[in-house]
Amino acid sequence: VIAVKAGSRFWIPALLLFLAIGMFFGSDGLGIQFSNPGIAQFVGIVALNIILFSGGMDTLMTNIKPIAGKGIALATVGVLLNTLLTGLFIYLFFHILFHFESLSIPESMLMAAVMSSTDSASVFSILRSRNIKLKQGIGQILELESGSNDPMAYMLTILIIGYIQNGGISFSDALVTLGLQLGVGVLLGFVLGKLAVWFVNKVNIVKSALYPILLLGLIFLTFSVTNLAQGNGFLAVYIAGLIFGNSKIIHKNIITTFFDSFVWLWQIIMFLTLGLLVNPHELLEVWVIAVAVGLFMILVARPAAVFLSLLPFRNLCTRSKLYVSWMGLRGAVPIIFATYPLTAGIDNAHLIFNVVFFITILSLLLQGTTASLFARKLRVLDETTDI
Repeated sequence: VIAVKAGSRFWIPALLLFLAIGMFFGSDGLGIQFSNPGIAQFVGIVALNIILFSGGMDTLMTNIKPIAGKGIALATVGVLLNTLLTGLFIYLFFHILFHFESLSIPESMLMAAVMSSTDSASVFSILRSRNIKLKQGIGQILELESGSNDPMAYMLTILIIGYIQNGGISFSDALVTLGLQLGVGVLLGFVLGKLAVWFVNKVNIVKSALYPILLLGLIFLTFSVTNLAQGNGFLAVYIAGLIFGNSKIIHKNIITTFFDSFVWLWQIIMFLTLGLLVNPHELLEVWVIAVAVGLFMILVARPAAVFLSLLPFRNLCTRSKLYVSWMGLRGAVPIIFATYPLTAGIDNAHLIFNVVFFITILSLLLQGTTASLFARKLRVLDETTDI
């Protein structure tokens, strides 16, 4: 908690400090031994459920409607383009430029897919904690993108892992899987979100303090049911949050206050856990690779993906697109997705994890600390903003 205060004073993202604290207490620091990616993955999934639902709940539908097309384009086409461009660069970098330990094309694409989504926790935290208000609905675009692009990155990660494990997968099977994940995720997110609204309003609990706990159970139920139905639970939870937050709910103030604190708690737990999982000395071994790939993603792949994805939308100026490109923050989500190759036993999984972790730190340092500065330089900062 003190780290949040210190971070705000020096413009350092609090989430980066949480990671640093975890690393400080880990195996290369004070010696806490934690090396279980399965537990870290579970903690991350729980945290993402809460963060995504809360992010959806705090987003006004009236703000989303004008920019929905842009956000969805970035969350789908943008993620795919980012994966392809970065994956190709990683493959060429390993095989042609510096002759590091070889990564196959599927392994290169897997590393890129893991890092292809922006991090909702990072974007929500930086934009809201610093009260950064942006022109042309840029803030809403970034929040919608970061809240809804995790499912696409997750599906690409799982598909590529399946491809590597099975020695291939047909294009039609991949399309069916993607269609099921998206379709079932959207449908159940909407239906279960409506049911959550109805149930919370109809159930008559004497103790009003129990309503947030009831809602917490409904969030996990939404994720679990959607996953069992072969849909994408992350997408369903975010949509359920949108439905819930834009409906008339009893005890809404109590629920909102609870989730404001609870989201912070789980962000701290998630980043501390991920910080404990990594061995900092291993990061030093991959710094050349990580810096090269990270800078390519930030300066080339992300801007290219943003400009190509937003090509049909003529009403967004170049400066706004540049700021959207710069705010492609990486955070806990890529690290959590990087645990999937570890638990699946993929070759070079440790290399992928360490590179992704390093790039996350680079992104938070480079992009997270300059969010306000770039908004001013690109003249996209709302004049009424007080920072």
